[in-house]
Amino acid sequence: MARKKKIKQDVKIHGIADKGMGVGRDEDGVVYFVQGPVPGDVVDVIVTRKKSSYRKGIVKEYKSYSSERTEPFCDHFDLCGGCKWQHLEYLSQLKYKHIIVQDAFKRIAGIETADIRQIRGCTNLTEYRNKLEYSFSSRRWVPQEEIDTGEKIEFGPAAGFHRAGAFDKIVQIRKCHLQDDLSNRIRNRIDELGRTHNWSYYNAREHHGFLRNVVLRNTELGEWMIIVLVGENDSEKIQFLLDTLKSEFQELSSIYYSINTKFNDSMYDLKMELYHGSDFITEQLGHIKYKIGPKSFFQTNTKQANVLYDYVVELAELKGHELVYDLYTGLGSIALYIASKCKQVVGIEEIPEAIEDARANAEFNNIDNTVFLTGDVKDLFTGSFIEKYGKADLVIVDPPRAGLHKDVCEMLNSADVDRIIYVSCNPSTQARDIAILNENYELISLQPVDMFPHTHHIENIALLKRREQ
Repeated sequence: MARKKKIKQDVKIHGIADKGMGVGRDEDGVVYFVQGPVPGDVVDVIVTRKKSSYRKGIVKEYKSYSSERTEPFCDHFDLCGGCKWQHLEYLSQLKYKHIIVQDAFKRIAGIETADIRQIRGCTNLTEYRNKLEYSFSSRRWVPQEEIDTGEKIEFGPAAGFHRAGAFDKIVQIRKCHLQDDLSNRIRNRIDELGRTHNWSYYNAREHHGFLRNVVLRNTELGEWMIIVLVGENDSEKIQFLLDTLKSEFQELSSIYYSINTKFNDSMYDLKMELYHGSDFITEQLGHIKYKIGPKSFFQTNTKQANVLYDYVVELAELKGHELVYDLYTGLGSIALYIASKCKQVVGIEEIPEAIEDARANAEFNNIDNTVFLTGDVKDLFTGSFIEKYGKADLVIVDPPRAGLHKDVCEMLNSADVDRIIYVSCNPSTQARDIAILNENYELISLQPVDMFPHTHHIENIALLKRREQ
């Protein structure tokens, strides 16, 4: 017999913890991490995990609601799980994101004195993404409420987003608010074609099925790209599908496809076939235009990327004579953005395709003072690297969520550069790394930028200056 779950009554949620979970305390001071509620809610909690210093759980019942709540605008809010803060007022979202940054540096780095600037909010609270990936599955995620009706249930197929924790099931999406509505119309049309023609949808457990994934990219200049990924090499179906998209959606300036028979959905090791139109779409940030290909790595919120890069320029205070290292340069988006303001930028990125994009975009913009190198930063950024390219006046780092490798931190500590700008999508790992860099660098200021409204994610820029010896 399964053990009965303990229920804790009247837990008041007072803040937001890691990954957007509500955090509260009971009358004995025990901390509860609960998925779903917002600060100010009072809830009864079903305890799912018990530790000596905290509990984890889910909401059994809401006893009272926070004044910071608002009505979610998306019909799929309770199922999708992608925009978990939709029920929290936007100004409150910004407030708690600011606190997330503040707490990370206090708790992890032991730093309270840094100047944390006012978080820069997003002007577009919907349709702010320039890239979305949809999945097709033979199994639809069915909510418990639908099961409880007792009516006959259709378990598949489905087109939309993966349900968290269910790799083989997809939440059926009719309208997503994250990208321009053309994205919805294209996805729904492909879904309609699949159902009408009885095409198979991908079965992630048995690894077969025709319709598998679709990636849609768009730019502020009005260009659209679609990448259709199918799980079967059926040339007749592929041609019919792509011809239909070409004829019905004139907005598509670039149509790619690829056949993916692997066990994973990653497209970066697949061959992309251009079916129609240009082999890239063009985006513009400030004075720089970027060629975006099917595999290009680019900030997914274009307007806020412009804001982010402007802050980098402001903090860099470049005078025109500086040598800048741009570590984890991606397709060189920041490097190209600042190139006109310094003598030279040297960028490092381990993904070869991204470096190819960086070089192509430098040529596209007639920029001749950038050098882009392929390799892991921890392997390339060494003493011999500095001997070859010179002592940098400024180092910009924009690593993945995992943060900097310890070898990179050690190298930065010994590199004796005047300033470091650390751009991060994860304040926790950023604070961890800056605690190490604190040996030789003083944290001057932090600038949070909200790139993803209605989520717990936050971008943060840190400015560090070398301590006087």
